[in-house]
Amino acid sequence: MIEETKGGVRLHLFIQPKSSKNQIVGPHNGLLKIKISAPPVDGEANAELIEYLAKFFKIAKRNITLVKGDTGRTKTVEINGLSKSDAEALISAAL
Repeated sequence: MIEETKGGVRLHLFIQPKSSKNQIVGPHNGLLKIKISAPPVDGEANAELIEYLAKFFKIAKRNITLVKGDTGRTKTVEINGLSKSDAEALISAAL
């Protein structure tokens, strides 16, 4: 789910597009499930995901990179400038 990297963290996510609102749901088959309101068309859900994560973790969008899963529901995202303990604390508080 959350993996420490040099300079940040890597999140392994399961995305549910076209939701009523953006929110972190919790663990889902070893991944972190996130609902996104944007449809999975022309990269809209990916852009919305990065925007949501930037607001949620209070990190600049330029520090968030979609590493894997451009077109699928399973995605890997790297966030620079965020510690694993901070990420875990923020996610736990949201659940």
